[in-house]
Amino acid sequence: MNWYLEVLKKYAVFSGRARRSEYWYFFLFNILIAIALVFLGALIHNTILNTLYSLVVLIPGIAVGVRRMHDVGKSGWYLLIPIYSLVLACTDGNIGTNEYGQDPKRPEFDEFLEEPVNENMN
Repeated sequence: MNWYLEVLKKYAVFSGRARRSEYWYFFLFNILIAIALVFLGALIHNTILNTLYSLVVLIPGIAVGVRRMHDVGKSGWYLLIPIYSLVLACTDGNIGTNEYGQDPKRPEFDEFLEEPVNENMN
């Protein structure tokens, strides 16, 4: 549930990177809440709850998707390619810093990868 709330806190943040867990936990809780709202709407004969919820989470859903594409080193526009974006969403992110920011999963690798390599080693 923390990942879901974290995505909502970053409501319209399209920069940076999102781990797989952040993306997929948001997706899971989003689906569960939507299903619950559909059942609740059916009980009270009103579909406005599900519609409002869908509008509220539209921007954060796109934003976390863009950050997920950034984690694998791709532009956010790759979200528009249906099957390929699903494959990318399931792929482990780049190790270390990439052009979109620091590695959210393993920040300790950034320091290791940025150390200069001594070419005079025997």
